[in-house]
Amino acid sequence: AGDPAGAALAVEGLALGATNATAIACFLVFVAITLAITWWAARRTRSAAAFFAAGGTITAGQNGLALAGDYMSAASFLGIAGLVATSGFDGLIYSVGWLVGWPVIMFLIAEPLRNLGKYTFADVVAYRLRQRPVRVAAASGTLAVVSFYLIAQMVGAGNLIHLLFGLPYRTAVVTVGGVMLLYVLFGGMIATTWVQIIKAVLLLAGALTLALLVLREIGGGPLELFGAARARYPGALAPGKLVSSPVEAVSLGLALMFGTAGLPHILMRFYTVPDAATARRSVLYATGVIGLFYLVTFILGFGAAVVVGRDAIKSVDPGGNMAAPLLAEALGGTAFLGVIAAVAFATILAVVAGLTLSGAAALSHDLWGHVIMRGQFREEEQLRVAKVATVGLAALAIALGIVFEGQNVAFMVGLAFAIAASANFPALLLSMTWRRFTTAGAVASMATGIVSALTLITLSPTVWVELLHHAEPIVPLKNPGIITVPLAFVVGIVVSLARPEPAAAAGFEAAQERMSLGPR
Repeated sequence: AGDPAGAALAVEGLALGATNATAIACFLVFVAITLAITWWAARRTRSAAAFFAAGGTITAGQNGLALAGDYMSAASFLGIAGLVATSGFDGLIYSVGWLVGWPVIMFLIAEPLRNLGKYTFADVVAYRLRQRPVRVAAASGTLAVVSFYLIAQMVGAGNLIHLLFGLPYRTAVVTVGGVMLLYVLFGGMIATTWVQIIKAVLLLAGALTLALLVLREIGGGPLELFGAARARYPGALAPGKLVSSPVEAVSLGLALMFGTAGLPHILMRFYTVPDAATARRSVLYATGVIGLFYLVTFILGFGAAVVVGRDAIKSVDPGGNMAAPLLAEALGGTAFLGVIAAVAFATILAVVAGLTLSGAAALSHDLWGHVIMRGQFREEEQLRVAKVATVGLAALAIALGIVFEGQNVAFMVGLAFAIAASANFPALLLSMTWRRFTTAGAVASMATGIVSALTLITLSPTVWVELLHHAEPIVPLKNPGIITVPLAFVVGIVVSLARPEPAAAAGFEAAQERMSLGPR
């Protein structure tokens, strides 16, 4: 067995923040391989169906890995490991919350979504309702989620690469935006899918290797690791360090669980497979991969607390986000740190590509195709608009990353999930399951979800106190899901009952038949 106390001393001579040749070499190899895939995919991306949905040719196994790659962001890899390392048991709330959304997707959403829609989740919500108002509201929700998620990813990329590669912050942000633009603009969903598959395999392999090194260092299994963590930090296995209020815990859980089922870039992946059964199987595979990954992050978090030490982790980054890279350096040296750094960079690239593609779909398919052109458009026009939208979103992502430099953007991911859970999920579920759901109800539900989530997070301790430096928050909840999710459901139901729509009710049977049997 190794000596955890001795390993903690090894962290004093950190390579973190210095230019790491291994990291740069690994990253360049990743970019070279994925750009070669993009060149191959570009020859197959000649239509809107190929650009948005890979022509429906992705298998269940491929889509399962791509879903996992799209979902396992740097916030998952670095953030959860850091939360567990610095806060102990409560980091598990995030692992479990992000994981339990997948059964909801598998049993409630995957099959109906694949059978009813074409490119975006707005296709499903608007299927039996009036197209234009519903698509405007749905696209607004999509773009809000994408924008806030992009800010978190781009600022995270800048900080991460500055620390891991020694590159200037702005150079890192522009590099991420530029490489991502090449993937999406030329390769569309085919290239993005393969980038996500490669990234998922690399991330899982890197995390598993690091976890095995931790257990070897401890000289036992997970139980011995937890024992070592409790010996060094007596309260490490007790809940209440991060989320002390039961209401806060439930609220966070709701946002993470239903937010997963409302993320536009995740829902879009169900259109890449040939049929509903394949969509359901791909969720099963994704759940297995993601579940294994989150179990591993728990070992990494406690391993970093024992091997590196909380003080050393917080001295590098007060938020604890460098726990996993520090652990990699302590156990595997500078070379292994370089590999983990490159994997983390690949993680951000893949997630940003998926987000940008879903934003481009909302702009070109929903807003331009069905709102401005009223459904009267040629496919090549839609593809051209999608590519212009992609360039615009890439420029926006780079600009947001630079504008928010130095900001604590942890709340951005929470806000993205809160909007997805409050604006997208209630309308999506009600449109598929309730006969009396109407256009007015859908628009009111989505608008309520967006506005209430934005308002309550602005008035919460995270923004009102930590960012705006007021003495007391107006709303004590850090996570508004326990208020905003039920509110969006209630508003959607009340407005639908107050303003009935016979045509929408009449189309319910046809929608149910198509959800069950697929398009004919």
